[in-house]
Amino acid sequence: MVNFTIPQLRAIMDKPKNIRNMSVIAHVDHGKSTLTDSLVAAAGIISMASAGDQRLTDTRADEAERGITIKSTGISLYNEISDEEIPDAKMPKDSQGREFLINLIDSPGHVDFSAEVTAALRITDGALVVVDSIEGVSVQTETVLRQALGERIKPVLTVNKLDRGFLELQLDWESMYTNFSKHVENVNVIISTYKDDAMGDLQVYPDKGTVSFSAGLHGWAFTLPQFARMYAKKFGVSEEKMCERLWGENYFNPAEKKWSKEGDTANRAFNMFILDPIGKIVQATMNDQLDKLEKMLSALNIKMKKEDLELKGKALLKRTMQSWIPAHKALLEMMILHLPSPAAAQRYRAELLYTGPADDACCT
Repeated sequence: MVNFTIPQLRAIMDKPKNIRNMSVIAHVDHGKSTLTDSLVAAAGIISMASAGDQRLTDTRADEAERGITIKSTGISLYNEISDEEIPDAKMPKDSQGREFLINLIDSPGHVDFSAEVTAALRITDGALVVVDSIEGVSVQTETVLRQALGERIKPVLTVNKLDRGFLELQLDWESMYTNFSKHVENVNVIISTYKDDAMGDLQVYPDKGTVSFSAGLHGWAFTLPQFARMYAKKFGVSEEKMCERLWGENYFNPAEKKWSKEGDTANRAFNMFILDPIGKIVQATMNDQLDKLEKMLSALNIKMKKEDLELKGKALLKRTMQSWIPAHKALLEMMILHLPSPAAAQRYRAELLYTGPADDACCT
């Protein structure tokens, strides 16, 4: 059931500071359309159960047949953000209320359709860059990111297809962390190479919330600030401090209950506090260990329907992870907090887009 009305959508168009115009860009087959499904499902346009499989933005018959995006497809999504998702103190200072309009364009990743990407970037202010967690930064990732930076578009990053690391390749936690760190570094190298000096620092940092980690096919994702909120009270520190500890060379010794800058890789904070709990849920769902799963869900204060718990294998995993860390929450938090509104973006983009005088009514 669609959870917004046309009048609501129209009303929010009069609040330019609550609008985000953004493109989803990536190399071909890195999971843009499946990830977009989670945002579409959050707006109630499709069901959460079909998110990832439906690929709603692939509207043409040949796109569905070939399994790739050929034409850029736009969709407007209305979202109301609760104070549990983004506390009042973290909300953008210029926002007017908690309702946001996301104008999203899902663009192709194949090099043959790069003209579609150029068209999408010209009319957006932010970009969600999707990188496959196994394949990493590819040729077309660099091409589309360079185009985005040339248009003065602010990027945020999501490292996608985490499910491959857990299910298909069954990587150990340190290998996964090393891969993620390498992908973030590679994206930042491209950004620092092609960035426009007028834009300032555009590099992405997991501990600042401009990088998320996702599994688009299964509809779940997380950012470090989300986990920092879960753990901050337990450790009696601020969310910002906890966020810094969850990335990089930060280790926690459970026996001594002490933090240090070096230690066993199993004690790395990212591995211990993020990958390990996710890995345990993956293991319990895939091995039909329902008792173990129910205990974990109870500890996390997650309530699932009885019919959901009767699912098996990947279907149960998808529903469980969507109940705990749904993709739309992480992605929306990242877009709302770190991508500019049209009102903010046009200050530095107008000189590229507008050929008239810089001091006339249309440009100021």
